[in-house]
Amino acid sequence: MAGKTVTRADLAESVFRKVGLSRTESAELVETVIDEICNAIVRGEVVKLSSFATFQVRAKNERIGRNPKTGEEVPISPRRVMTFKASNVLKQRILKAHTARKAKQKPASPVA
Repeated sequence: MAGKTVTRADLAESVFRKVGLSRTESAELVETVIDEICNAIVRGEVVKLSSFATFQVRAKNERIGRNPKTGEEVPISPRRVMTFKASNVLKQRILKAHTARKAKQKPASPVA
């Protein structure tokens, strides 16, 4: 499943084309939005982008893990991790695109 990676530059170019800001202003806008999302997540706030996803910081407790090579038990220290939960709207769009792509690739059945 090889696909293109969307970069900040791609987002800025899209803003430039669709909104009509200059390329510099578009890049600054994208940076500002990303910075604000990052700062809110670092502060421990939940970031919910309607019809897209929810970003949240979750605390994980200490637990015992196992080194897969040696089998030795190793304590995993407590930490905070960010979670990404896709909205139902996004999930449905992905499923619809997958279904359409799969139907397009389906070979024609042989005629006997």
